[in-house]
This record gives sequence, structure tokens and C-alpha cells, in this order.
Amino acid sequence: MNTRLTSVLTSVTFALAVLCGIVFLGTGVTHLLDDGAVCVRTEFWHNASLGDALPVGEGVKVSSSTTRMCQDSPSAGQRAADLGGQLPWLLFGALALLLFSRMLETVRREGPFTEAVARRLSVLGWFVAVGTPLAGLVAGWSRSWLVGSMAPMVGSGPTVSGPQVLVLAGLAAVVMAKIMREGVRMREDLEGTI
Repeated sequence: MNTRLTSVLTSVTFALAVLCGIVFLGTGVTHLLDDGAVCVRTEFWHNASLGDALPVGEGVKVSSSTTRMCQDSPSAGQRAADLGGQLPWLLFGALALLLFSRMLETVRREGPFTEAVARRLSVLGWFVAVGTPLAGLVAGWSRSWLVGSMAPMVGSGPTVSGPQVLVLAGLAAVVMAKIMREGVRMREDLEGTI
């Protein structure tokens, strides 16, 4: 096992996790201190030719392509919904990278085929499998609510956004962890009989 490469990868993933965490905190703080407009994209009117008679709320500006709406003086709820569309994925990314970094650190310390690595891989897999739809639901719901607050006539329910294919990657990691755990047990049994 190339521990030098594993050490570099561990450091890089930990640095990326910290960077995502800083971006998460920075986005939250700067967004709370910002008093500018809040904008959201929607595909609701994408194929419509409604002209200037769009059913939007007071103070909402709609771009000429009718896919972008901006609220000049947003309410606290609109500002929170705008933030809710961005922060879940930053938090998810930071935590997933942190879990991956911890798994690599365990690989570096103990080797790749150990019970501890299998356990960390399982935790990472379950986090990705459950966290992906959860982050997508929070981000999608926030975006849907924001669109509904700017255009009350548009009734769209909560949506799930983001790369939901990551659920499969998370489940694959859980399966691999189970296979690794069985391999570790078989090796221990074999070593015990020799």
C-alpha cells in the first residue's frame, strides 16, 4: 500500500472539506448581511408568451426570457428560502469530504482491509445515500417556496434538486463495506486456524 499517496489524498480531501465548510459559513454570513435582491430561476413560463401580464407579486422583476425572477426588497422568509437553496449542498459536500478524509486516514494507519475501514466506508455510504435526497429535498423545497412567494399564481409542490444518482453511489459503498467486513472476518478466521 502506497502510504505516501494515501497521506496526500487524505490531506487534500481534508483541505477540501475545510474549504467547503468555510464556503458554507461565508455564504451564510454574507447572505444574512446582504440587503440586495433575491433571484430565482423557474421554468414555469419558459414556453409561454404572456408579455408583460405575468402573475407576479409586487416588486418582482421578471427577465425577458421569463425564467428568472428577482425580488428587490425580499422578506426574511424569501431570504431564508434563497439561502436554503444553496446551503444544504455545501454542508453535504463538506461533511461527505470530511467522512471520506477520515476513512482515508484509517486506511493509511491500519491498512485497507480492516474492520475500521469497512465501518467508515459504511458510514460514508449511508451518509451519501440518505443525505443526497435530504439535501435535495431541502434545496428543492426552498426554491419552490421562493418561486411561489414571488408568483402566487404558480402552484408548484416541493421538488427534489441535485444529483440524486449519488444515492446509488452511497448504496454501492454500503455494499462494498459489507463485502469488506466479510473479507476481514474470513481472513481473521483463516489466521486463527493456522
